Amino acid sequence: MDFSTGEFVTRKSHKHDLLFRIASVTKDTATLHGEDIRLAADAPLYDLTHVEDRDLAKRKRKGKEQEESSYRLFRQDYQLMREKREYQASNGYHNNISYFQLPAKVLHIDGDPSYLRKCIELYNRLGLQVHGIHVSEKEMPFEIAGLMERIQPDIIVITGHDAFSRNKGGKADLRAYRHSKYFAETVRAARQINTSLDQLIIFAGACQSHFESLIRAGANFASSPSRINIHALDPVYIAAKIAYTPFMDKVGVWDALRNTLTGERGLGGVETRGLLRTGMPYTIDNETEENS
Repeated sequence: MDFSTGEFVTRKSHKHDLLFRIASVTKDTATLHGEDIRLAADAPLYDLTHVEDRDLAKRKRKGKEQEESSYRLFRQDYQLMREKREYQASNGYHNNISYFQLPAKVLHIDGDPSYLRKCIELYNRLGLQVHGIHVSEKEMPFEIAGLMERIQPDIIVITGHDAFSRNKGGKADLRAYRHSKYFAETVRAARQINTSLDQLIIFAGACQSHFESLIRAGANFASSPSRINIHALDPVYIAAKIAYTPFMDKVGVWDALRNTLTGERGLGGVETRGLLRTGMPYTIDNETEENS
């Protein structure tokens, strides 16, 4: 059976549990990228099955329902955070005093252009300012300094594909991971520029990533404590939670993970300060400058 780049497939050996796109084909082996999860895998062609249109539509519909459920939950949290900010800004009095906010700036570097497009769509739905850059995982350590200098981000998301291979070593061995080494190197390079966990927030990792090395390198949040797969959109929800939390408040780890699609088995981190700053009053001059 012939297979080509871009086709959707599942793996017989894994009982067709996950939907993959074929990233490349070499002789009798294909490199696969998860369609909704940040997993990279190699598989022999005989293990692959083409996904029929009907099954593909069913899988995508189910995935979309899960994504919309997380989005609705986050919007509920966002509304509560907004009401709290308005109460604090007006000192508890509803006297129509207007205020303005200084939004956080996100730099999202992604090893997969398809995932990057999905993430940017979600950032836009959530109203976040994002600079999305496609960079291969191996090149990220060399690109991060220049991107930070140019964009001056408050939050950096370092993600793409990853995978743990038992054939290459144990879970503690960084060499057993496809891209965790490069993610960790990228985090360390960023921390050489800004060492503060409160001034620069970093998320790093993908499916099955070496969580401990990413946290030691300086990430605030990372994947994957239990070496499980994470959803492509999970880093966005963590970034959004921090971006919309006032800088005087801390973001507990559970609070940051609550609206992700994966949860605490696939994601973890350290408590971190929020980044949102609120000011007042909002004047006509502010509006004129924004519209100019």
